Amino acid sequence: MTVTIYDVAREANVSMATVSRVVNGNPNVKPSTRKKVLATIERLGYRPNAVARGLASKKTTTVGAIIPDISNIFFSELARGIEDIATMYKYNIILSNSDSKKENELQLINTMLEKQVDGILFMGGNITDEHIQQFKTSSVPVVLAATYDSSNEIPSVNIDYELAGYEATKDLIENNNNQQPAIVISVPDAPVNKLKYEGYLRALEESNIEFSEELVITVDYSYDGGITAAEKLLELEALPSSVFVTFDEVAIGVIHGFQDRGYNVPEDIQVFGFDNTKLAKMVRPTLSTVVQPMYDIGAVAMRLLTKYMNKEEVTDKNVVLPHRLEKRNSTTSN
Repeated sequence: MTVTIYDVAREANVSMATVSRVVNGNPNVKPSTRKKVLATIERLGYRPNAVARGLASKKTTTVGAIIPDISNIFFSELARGIEDIATMYKYNIILSNSDSKKENELQLINTMLEKQVDGILFMGGNITDEHIQQFKTSSVPVVLAATYDSSNEIPSVNIDYELAGYEATKDLIENNNNQQPAIVISVPDAPVNKLKYEGYLRALEESNIEFSEELVITVDYSYDGGITAAEKLLELEALPSSVFVTFDEVAIGVIHGFQDRGYNVPEDIQVFGFDNTKLAKMVRPTLSTVVQPMYDIGAVAMRLLTKYMNKEEVTDKNVVLPHRLEKRNSTTSN
């Protein structure tokens, strides 16, 4: 049978209130009594009932994390940052995959609220008015991680995606005789990718490069999507000298797609990715990429959420973390 707080109190010859104080770390317990209660808990194998404690405190010390795909290395690194800070602040994580589907995302938000979580961390693609409405009417705080809300109404942690897209494109332009790089975009409707594309266009305009629509390739967010992108680029009358890809996983597919057709990277075409996942250093040639600090985004988002959950002061609800370019062997420098 399940051991209850009543059993511990009876065996230790103390009140249930005393056992509760010991379990919750209340300092107002004599050391000798605390020692006796802890010994009884250990002997009986008592485990506090989190549900009952939650009902009493109106807190469950759980946080719901909604992620598009935990098998994706980008989101797994984010999740690790979330988990480490959650553990530090003694919160448990309920993790759910949305498969980047709007209906799943909206349903999971409701599911998390039904589970009485104390807060929600949301990672997704396209934030719609329906998302915003659910976030604003939520009974608990919501923080976005690596997810851009153009209204800036919902607390968030991101990088400057427009600037990052601009810098990566500018680097390719400067190292390829002022020629237009191609761009491979996955999930084009997602606000973060729209911003990367805006940065790409700004770099072209600043360099007085005439824009060619045929160098804009849209594919699925996957390795296979990258192979498809390489095939589309090879069908053009003239192969561009470089390509900016909005995700590392897709960029690796692009590299392999060219290599499978007998082309060399970076000699025949340079490839620049985005995210700096672990895969960027595993592919050959190693991938030049925008360093987006995924672990830090997850960690800072979780810390921001704890501030809201504990009603601490928040000085900046929309945090922008620094990024940088990591030049590797898939590009060259003049």
